[in-house]
Amino acid sequence: MTQINMLKPAAVWSFFEEILAIPRPSKKEEKIIQYIIRFAEKNKLDYKKDEQGNILIRKAASKGYENRKPVCLQSHLDMVCEKNSSSQHNFETDPIKTTIDGDWVRAVDTTLGADNGIGIAAMLAVLADPAIEHGPVECLFTTDEETGLNGAKGLSAGFFESEILLNLDSEDEGELFIGCAGGMNTLATMKYNLRPTPEGSAAFRIEVTGLQGGHSGTDIHKNRGNSIKILNQFLWESRNRFGARLCVFEGGNLRNAIPREAYAIVVIPEKYNDVFSGYFRDYCKIIKSEYLVDEPGIQLALTPAPLPEKVMKKKVQEKLLNALYACPHGVISWSRVMSDLVETSTNLASIRFEPMNRIIIATSQRSSVDTAKTQIANTVKSTFKLAGAMVEQTEGYPGWNPNPDSVILTITKSSYQKLFKVEPAVKAIHAGLECGLFLEKYPYLDMISFGPTILDPHSPSERINIATTEKFWLLLLDVLKEAPIQK
Repeated sequence: MTQINMLKPAAVWSFFEEILAIPRPSKKEEKIIQYIIRFAEKNKLDYKKDEQGNILIRKAASKGYENRKPVCLQSHLDMVCEKNSSSQHNFETDPIKTTIDGDWVRAVDTTLGADNGIGIAAMLAVLADPAIEHGPVECLFTTDEETGLNGAKGLSAGFFESEILLNLDSEDEGELFIGCAGGMNTLATMKYNLRPTPEGSAAFRIEVTGLQGGHSGTDIHKNRGNSIKILNQFLWESRNRFGARLCVFEGGNLRNAIPREAYAIVVIPEKYNDVFSGYFRDYCKIIKSEYLVDEPGIQLALTPAPLPEKVMKKKVQEKLLNALYACPHGVISWSRVMSDLVETSTNLASIRFEPMNRIIIATSQRSSVDTAKTQIANTVKSTFKLAGAMVEQTEGYPGWNPNPDSVILTITKSSYQKLFKVEPAVKAIHAGLECGLFLEKYPYLDMISFGPTILDPHSPSERINIATTEKFWLLLLDVLKEAPIQK
């Protein structure tokens, strides 16, 4: 592992390096929870843990700051576990391997987990250093954020006492976030039957790889290729042109990540082998031309495969390919309230062929307008119900409505200008933050979210900018020092 603890600020990077060695997939955060508890006990800090695994650590005010309002710092413990298909990494046992690439720290063939590991590291650095000047501090570490903000959902009222909360889960330095989108998931299940493979057939494996993927919220407007959509378009045309029969179609992984890879195995009449291969080459040229700017690494491959004994029945195949073709993906609408903010989007996230002849298709929807979120989710639901699928939708989570008159926003803006001589941008983010759920149980909370620059979270291209991590740390220290005085 690269010695990132030599970077500045040393305390933050040292804790981040320790965190990288601890497996922490969503819903499997036991090891990182024990690490946080051991830290609290080693530093003789008061802590508590709830049934969700959320942990709160308290630190008393520095001398001379006893009259300041308590401030709660908050980050989530879990990380998105995505890797390249060539990687042998096991997220449940292996440490994340890092490399320094110029001004960036990145992982080797996997997600880095800077989302939200760098926030955890900064909180531990605050708790560990007795020389930092601050009022009373509470540090809230939540669980299972990436699969539905479940730790925050299960947080009980009164678990922390602060009326000010700093969420350290944003990914654009120089931008202060005061609002976020709400979200929900729509899951479709289709059953299918098989029939014997027609005689005189040949089988092929078709793959789409090399896409950037990324966060299904913050990257949804960047014209990233969707591997499922790209492959489905070819399959849809091949069914019409060559009578292609589908055996398997899988792609994507997590509902909050744009799918980067997909593959299918199809059977065609052997007499079409040459013309089928020619059509595939033509399709590759078209796709690479369309994504020349946004996806320069895209790769499509067609290789012969062993002939399977059975293929999907035509009727179900027709419904599946049509539903995937019709299913919306990407930006649905832009905000009319805040410039350059996606209001509503949807992500066709994954498709899996599972035992018992079931096909599972996962999608996620986001919007800063609750009714718009429901409408796009129901559009996706209707698309798959028309194909005969069974559809389930999660309860979802609320958005966070901006408060431009926030006291902690004023303090943070002032600190940023003082430190860096420029005014920060104030924005809302098209991603799910736990802040909306906190407001349901703590309606009086004054909140803001900020962090260093992290690019391509939720993908193996995830990387964190070194210089902005130091700026993030300096801003956090100054905001703590300038917390309002209790009346």
